[in-house]
Amino acid sequence: MKVGDKIPAILGTDAQGREIKAADFAGKKLIIYFYPKDNTPGCTAEACSLRDGYDSLQAAGYEVIGVSKDSAASHAKFAEKHNLPFTLIADTEKTLNEAFGVWQLKKMCGRESMGTVRTTFLIDETGTVTDIINKVNTKDSANQILELKK
Repeated sequence: MKVGDKIPAILGTDAQGREIKAADFAGKKLIIYFYPKDNTPGCTAEACSLRDGYDSLQAAGYEVIGVSKDSAASHAKFAEKHNLPFTLIADTEKTLNEAFGVWQLKKMCGRESMGTVRTTFLIDETGTVTDIINKVNTKDSANQILELKK
């Protein structure tokens, strides 16, 4: 996925098992952020930053969707534990990860494996990608987005 591309019509399934579609957000701007794993330090910091900045993001016209390959049950616990007010998509088959191009070969501690590369996509009211943040500041993600869109 690159700037100018349209997001897929079907985004996936949320923590409650509901199918989430791009049409559900027609006329709204979206933040779709991909993260590796629920309840890990960086992913928790990012989710909490977006939670803490949620009112400001909504005031700027955005809805927020988080995506990882964790299960719906894992997402439900993660959202409840951290009082997350936004949708988390359980991309267990990595369909959305692959569609957005964030399922990639990663190197960690000298080992290579496939995984989600932390990335944030900003989408306009027509479902078109307007910005991509590859170097996400997990502790200040909400402000990073708001500063980008000033």
